[in-house]
Amino acid sequence: MRSKTTLTLATAAAILAAAGAAQAGTLENLERERALTIQTLLSPSLTVSERQQKIAASKHRLVDLERMVLRDKSLVGANRPVVRKAFRSYDLTFLVHASVEKDRILIDHWLEQVGVSTHNLMNARVGRR
Repeated sequence: MRSKTTLTLATAAAILAAAGAAQAGTLENLERERALTIQTLLSPSLTVSERQQKIAASKHRLVDLERMVLRDKSLVGANRPVVRKAFRSYDLTFLVHASVEKDRILIDHWLEQVGVSTHNLMNARVGRR
């Protein structure tokens, strides 16, 4: 009986420790949502109306997450590489805010930030490598 109780307590402690370690911060949640939004923007399997619906919902979530990151006091003075990179590349990290500030639609702003222009796209050829 005693070993069964010890095993149960050890299992519960392991589950609680794993749950605490898996907690994501505001910046990680923003990164995840932004990646999903970019995936939606580039997905060839979506129709125009499906893409518009998903992007509209994603933009609302991204705005909220971007505000949370900007107001997160735990990130102030944090010297982790992820935090430094996020604030150094503001236009990519805070995608919705930056696109509104530059008066561009989300996909145009993102493509510009990663170095793809309309001219490049129009001159691109489909081929195999």
